[in-house]
Amino acid sequence: MNDLWVMDLSKNALQTMLLVGGPLLLVALVVGLLVSVFQALTQINEATLTFIPKILAIGGTLLIMGPWMIRIMTSFTAGLYENINLHIR
Repeated sequence: MNDLWVMDLSKNALQTMLLVGGPLLLVALVVGLLVSVFQALTQINEATLTFIPKILAIGGTLLIMGPWMIRIMTSFTAGLYENINLHIR
């Protein structure tokens, strides 16, 4: 096992993680900020008010971007399986 291969694998894993998780986190952040602004404007201080909009927004994002996320994850996993015999010796 080569140190360069391990570093490249780690870099690819982090990039895949950011590609797959980034859109969901960004949507949750934007919805949370919008709900917080709404709460500040209306002076409604309910901590549980943010959960339902976030769940709906993340669910919609998963419906729209789910196939793309699955393609990214399967290509990463296929790359792992293709290269595992070359570097584990």
